[in-house]
This record gives sequence, C-alpha cells and structure tokens, in this order.
Amino acid sequence: MVKLQVKKGDDNQFLFETSTAVSIDELTREIVQIYNKRLKVHRICGEVEELADHGISLPPNMQGLTDDQIEELKLVDEWANISIPSGGPVDRKDDIGRRNGKAPNEQMSEILKKTSKEAKDMISKKKVDFNECLTEPDVSEAIQILKGATMIVYPMGLPPHDPVRMELEDREDLSGTQASLDIMDPDKATLYWAGKELLRNKLLSDFIGTNEKTKLIVKLQKSKGVPAREPVVTEKEQKEMMAYYYRRQEEMKKLEECTDDSYYDSNWADNQQLKRHFQGLNNIQFKPGKKL
Repeated sequence: MVKLQVKKGDDNQFLFETSTAVSIDELTREIVQIYNKRLKVHRICGEVEELADHGISLPPNMQGLTDDQIEELKLVDEWANISIPSGGPVDRKDDIGRRNGKAPNEQMSEILKKTSKEAKDMISKKKVDFNECLTEPDVSEAIQILKGATMIVYPMGLPPHDPVRMELEDREDLSGTQASLDIMDPDKATLYWAGKELLRNKLLSDFIGTNEKTKLIVKLQKSKGVPAREPVVTEKEQKEMMAYYYRRQEEMKKLEECTDDSYYDSNWADNQQLKRHFQGLNNIQFKPGKKL
C-alpha cells in the first residue's frame, strides 16, 4: 500500500494508506472526509469539556444575559429540570454565560474529560511520528465514544440546542465562526505532491508509477493554488543555530579582550614540539654535573 503523509501548510495531519490504482478524485474526497471529521472531534471535545465544567447549554435567547436580565425578561430554561447529570448537579457558574452552571459531580465530570482526552489521542497528529495510519472508521469511533460518555452522564439526553448534541447529530451551525473557515469542501480541495497538483481526472499511478511500497508527502489545499515551500530548516533548528552562533560570538569577544599570554609557555604552543618528538629530544632532563 502507498502511504501518504498528509500535511496542511507545514503541519502534519495524519498518515493515510491507499493504492496507486485509486483515482485522485476519490483519494481527495477520502482525505478531506477524514480531515473534516478530525476537526469535528476537536470541536466536540472542546464542548464536552465545557459541559463537564459548567453543565448544559442555555437556550440561545438566554445566553450572555445576567440573572437580573433573565428574571426581568421572564425567561425560563425548560431543559434545566430535564437534562440533569447522573448523581445530581454541582453549582459551577459559567462566567461567559453560555451554560447553566449546573455541572456534573466530580466522578461524572471525570468521565467526560477522560473520554475527551482519549478521543483526541485517537486522532492525534503524533500518530505520524509513530508511523500509525488514520482511517475514517478510527475518527468515527472517536465520535462514538464521546457520544457514549454523554449518554452515561446525561441519561435523559442533552437539550436540542446544546452544541454537543448538535455536533453529534450533524446539525451544528458554524456560520460566522473560525471553525467554519477551517472546513474543506471535498469538491474544491486539491492535493499537491512535489509542488505539482494531483489532477482529479487522473490516477495516482499516473504521477508516481505502480510501486505500492511508496511513501509520499502530500499537501492538502482548500482550493487551487500551489502551497508555499517549507523552510529549509525548522524553527527549532533555526533557534539552535542562532544560539550556537551567539555563544561563538561571545567566546571570540572574550578571546579578543584577553591579554594573558602565559599560554605561550604551554607545550601545545611550542612550534618545535613535533620536530623534537621525531628526533627523540622530548622529555630530556639535564642534571647538574659532578665537580671533579
């Protein structure tokens, strides 16, 4: 199988296995599907962690309002007495005003947070370093374990307007958010390899041949446009080089300022040492002669 190291910009995303016989159109759609689902997992994890800290989401017309404003407008959260976490709620106010402040107890909260971490580990970019490939079922499984955790903690279900439930039911509204800009359209996305666009009407074998034991670095673009070349050295390597040359510069300054010439008496500073070594004249000691 051909192994593709998928990158977005300079960042690794995941490894993906495919065949040289696959069409570029099908390959692009599969990669975009995994990419978008990974974004979805991260969005759900973020909201699940908020759910663990501050409870269910308030109705949209109550979010951001103070308690006095809610009372003045006579607004009521009808789901507050329905979506109750297992073991009872704990008061933990949301300063942003998005959630009702009735959080799960410590044990239930830990289930949500532990599952969130597990889901993120399942789709982590670090899998690239361990040469582990990612598949669509892997990402779907991460979503399912998040769904299972919310059902354990909230057996009566979450409100229909809660972001976690909306994401799990594919009803999320991301319009006007940064998250909406990150999502890729499978019809418009493009793949680039070695600075060349992989045209959708061709097969992968048209570009790399039929060798199935190949590993490529491909870049995923939101639309047509050659991606910028990566720097020759990484940011970490650049910092290390700058630190090395700075230390070198400081050492040279100290040598220039040093006026001590006692090192001239050292053996290593003697120009004739090598010559005497070959002539066997090193380590000769002279003793004072005896008086007759």
